[in-house]
Amino acid sequence: MSNLEGVHPDLIKVVIRAIELTQVDFTVIEGLRTKERQAQLLKEKKTTTMNSRHLTGHAVDIAAWVDNTISWDWKHYYIIEKAMKQAASELNIPIEWGGDWKTFKDAPHWQLPFKNYPKE
Repeated sequence: MSNLEGVHPDLIKVVIRAIELTQVDFTVIEGLRTKERQAQLLKEKKTTTMNSRHLTGHAVDIAAWVDNTISWDWKHYYIIEKAMKQAASELNIPIEWGGDWKTFKDAPHWQLPFKNYPKE
């Protein structure tokens, strides 16, 4: 739960409910980020922006936990997607998945939409 420190309470609610629903276990690997961390990820080409929702606590990255290890296999993220979207729907909290993006598909990334949750 320490990776959820500084994350918006609505996003935390979705993550907690999704972990109850999912058939694939997962862990939160990153929530709130510093500008320095974001710059490092940009340099490593692991992100495309310095304007990340992570910087304001409006995003989390999760990792599928399969056979006691992290898995990056997309098949697991599609199962987690269903749980996250169901949780968001149940809680009436809008959410966006990086796996739905047209470019730079990002299976671990979940965020609260900017239009509903402007920078605070």
